[in-house]
Amino acid sequence: MAPFQIIFNPTSAGELARLPKDLQLQVLGQFRGLPQELQREEGQYGHLTRNGRTLTRYRLGDYRIYFERHPLGIIVHRVLSKHSLKDFLFRSNLASEEDAALAENPKFWDLIEQTRRDATKKA
Repeated sequence: MAPFQIIFNPTSAGELARLPKDLQLQVLGQFRGLPQELQREEGQYGHLTRNGRTLTRYRLGDYRIYFERHPLGIIVHRVLSKHSLKDFLFRSNLASEEDAALAENPKFWDLIEQTRRDATKKA
C-alpha cells in the first residue's frame, strides 16, 4: 500500500490547534484506519457533492471534520463544531438536514475555499 498522508490546510490546522489537547489526539487517532474505510465507502461518513467536487464529512462527537481525497491521502479543509454549523445553517435560513443543506449552499463551499483564496493573496 502506498503511503497515506493526512494534510491539514492552514485553516483546519488552526481549528484543530484551538481544540483541547485530548480532543486533538482523539481527532488524529480517528484517522488511523481511514485508508481502508474510505476504500470501502462505508462507515460514519457523509458526502457533500457540488459541481463534480466531493467532500467527506466525519462526525466526531460535537465536531465535524470536512476533507477530500487527494492522490497522497486526504486534505482536511475544516474542523467545525456542530454548534457553529447549526448557527451557519440558521444564519443562512437553511433547513436543518445538515449534509443536504450544506451541499446545496454556495456559502459553505466559499467557507471551504477560503484557505485557498487566502494563500493565493499572500503569494
